[in-house]
Amino acid sequence: MKKLVSVLMVFVMAMSFAMPAMAEGAIKMGVIGPLTGGAAIYGNAVARGAQIAADEINAKGGIQIELNAQDDEHDPEKSINAYNAVMDDGAQMIIGSVTSKPCEAVGAVAYEERVFMLTPSASSPAAIEGKDNVYQICFTDPNQGSASAEYIAAHNLAKKVAIIYNNGDVYSTGIYQTFEPKAKELGLEIVSVTTVPDDTATDFSVQLADAKNKGAELVFLPIYYTPASMILTQANAMGYAPTFFGVDGMDGILTMEGFDASLAEGVLLLTPFSADAEDDMTKNFVAKYNELYGEVPNQFAADAYDAVYAAVAAIEAAGITPDTPYEEVCELMIEQMQKLEITGLTGTMTWDATGAVSKTPTAVKIENGVYVGME
Repeated sequence: MKKLVSVLMVFVMAMSFAMPAMAEGAIKMGVIGPLTGGAAIYGNAVARGAQIAADEINAKGGIQIELNAQDDEHDPEKSINAYNAVMDDGAQMIIGSVTSKPCEAVGAVAYEERVFMLTPSASSPAAIEGKDNVYQICFTDPNQGSASAEYIAAHNLAKKVAIIYNNGDVYSTGIYQTFEPKAKELGLEIVSVTTVPDDTATDFSVQLADAKNKGAELVFLPIYYTPASMILTQANAMGYAPTFFGVDGMDGILTMEGFDASLAEGVLLLTPFSADAEDDMTKNFVAKYNELYGEVPNQFAADAYDAVYAAVAAIEAAGITPDTPYEEVCELMIEQMQKLEITGLTGTMTWDATGAVSKTPTAVKIENGVYVGME
């Protein structure tokens, strides 16, 4: 099948962020994610990245995009309320949900009602499994686990590895389940595997003591930034300084309120986006995001930016208009997404019929309070 190739246009630095005047009629996209609560760093980054992309597209004067961002507080039940709100507002498709469990919940309803979803960052296989209407921009949890093990082994980061994961979370468990066998296959010695029951855990002394006592040189953390921040703080207090290696859920730790970012110095993350990359697209996006929000964008913002551009490429190819019913939009988007090849901030992407994206993850290291690409 011949691919439709879409190259994302670099935006003009001097362009105002103010929303351009809408042409009559706009494609309506709902954006669903945690805008408040413990995962708000993710949801707000997605809303901001998506809006920057929409503003750039609208400024060109062709297809117009109208976004409606709704808060789900990283809660599956509340995500359904957010879904109903954007659909009541006339959404023709959804950018979201941002996190895996809410995406699973919304995706089940959207599948029945035939609403197309493109999630920037819900990485659980269950988010897309059995739902032909849900596509991912981020790579899946299993891919992150095996890719992390491969990176650690290829770069000789450690021989003895400890793992601390959340066995009550599908994201964390999914990554762990592919990391451990791949690590063993590559000759890494897993000396400690400990768990936490959920994201409310605050005491990691037992897990850290086990890793330290068993001589772990590297601690793999397939968890979100809130528990990761506590682990780094408590490891420092006990004088334990292994290499810490995380995945995309840790992105956001540097801007977490109340956390001493110096404790994250030297932490490695597997992520599809490096804010210090030298290509023009990345430099311009980072500059615009920093100008608007006073901080460096994380990979969630970059994924959302790419999601809007990918959606627009499919919209253009399918001839979708503001008057196209969402049920028809869904079938047209499914058809076009499998033909696209998109080059964006997070890499060059293609999709298969399952909705999973194909792209290569890279690693970044926290140095002097910023992410630095390792490639």
